[in-house]
Amino acid sequence: MRRIILFALSAICCVMAYAQQFQQEFGSPRKNYVEMVATPDHGDSYYTLGQPATLCIYAREGGVPLNGVKVKYKVGPEMLLPKDADSTVFVGGEAVIRMGTMTQPGFLACQYEFMAGGKRQRDLVKVAYSPEDIRTFTPMPKDFNKFWQNVMREARKVDLSPEYFDVPDATNDKIETKLVRLHVGKEKWIYGYLSRPLDGKQHPVVLVPPGAGSQKIYPSDYFPKAGMIYLKIEIHGNDQRLPDDEYNRMRAEKCEGYMRRGMESKDTYYYKDVYAGCARAVDFLCSLSDWDGKNVIVTGGSQGGALSIITAALNEKVTICAPFYPALSDLTGFLHHRAGGWPMFFSGLFDDSRVDIPVDQALETLPYFDVVNFARNLRVPTFMSWGYSDDTCSPTSIWSVWNEITAPKQKDITPSSGHWRFPSSQEKCFKWMLDNISTL
Repeated sequence: MRRIILFALSAICCVMAYAQQFQQEFGSPRKNYVEMVATPDHGDSYYTLGQPATLCIYAREGGVPLNGVKVKYKVGPEMLLPKDADSTVFVGGEAVIRMGTMTQPGFLACQYEFMAGGKRQRDLVKVAYSPEDIRTFTPMPKDFNKFWQNVMREARKVDLSPEYFDVPDATNDKIETKLVRLHVGKEKWIYGYLSRPLDGKQHPVVLVPPGAGSQKIYPSDYFPKAGMIYLKIEIHGNDQRLPDDEYNRMRAEKCEGYMRRGMESKDTYYYKDVYAGCARAVDFLCSLSDWDGKNVIVTGGSQGGALSIITAALNEKVTICAPFYPALSDLTGFLHHRAGGWPMFFSGLFDDSRVDIPVDQALETLPYFDVVNFARNLRVPTFMSWGYSDDTCSPTSIWSVWNEITAPKQKDITPSSGHWRFPSSQEKCFKWMLDNISTL
């Protein structure tokens, strides 16, 4: 075994040495060997119903336009692509795909692939059809507001009892970071990294809920450097101090399939305590002596984007909401043969999308947790950003949320982005936050 390890280390060292020698001798490439870009014939990827869409793929291999290379592609409503692929070929570095059109508001997707540079090149492009007319399939339960008022009333009967733990690696003479454990419900705890400027002043507070899963979270100085108190939370009550191996074993046992757990009833669904817990985290931030008493921001992406909207709707102290590509939106979309939001319930696309109870029973529970119903209750300025090539949180489901918001709102759409954001979107969001912070 020792000999194998030594051999492997030796091989790695040889490869690194060769790479360094090659770079010194011949220089490092400044471009990708295969360059490609796919462009719809409408530059903003926006079409009205009935308009045909054409996708042009441009590709070069080492600077030479591709010729005769086959492109396989599938075109159809997003997340509902056909099984069989069509094909075309590159001519003079260009391949043209006639995508067709749509007669209902939504998104038309094209998934394509071809071989170049010795590798399979692939991408996904979606175009929008009258997205401002997309409407959710999720009804608003008559007792929606009463239900959540009762949930919050019960959660607020529990003392937060914050416990603080030092985080020396993320603390210096300008920023202090602590790991905090909060008791946010009768049987619900969460952990979070609290980072605050050490300048003796009062500051806005920022809550950042996590994306999906149960991985460890980590502190950041992005907001504290800008003069804000920042709390990044996890939602499962998992002790962030555990060694990685122990933590991973624990979360695998404790958190597997959490998005489906307890769906039999609105009173037992896993997300009930999560939603209330995020709202209680805002209560904690507003109890800090260095909060400025005015500004409360919630922001996050994917599941964190969903929880940002939900928290802003549940906690009256929130003043600014900035979600990115929110999950948990239009959850019954797939039952209506249209893309829904993550976890893509009723789609059968992957394990977490399955529903283990009768559909009618699930339909009794899910409207109480669908982001669209919280979006209907938003009353604070909201900035939302998303892309069209997202195959995790479908743009159809995100538009269904956006179209329900009646509060002051600003959108940032980057059609080519997927389940991620460009730095420019984050910069635009942060500038918008600063513009909306109260200084009175």
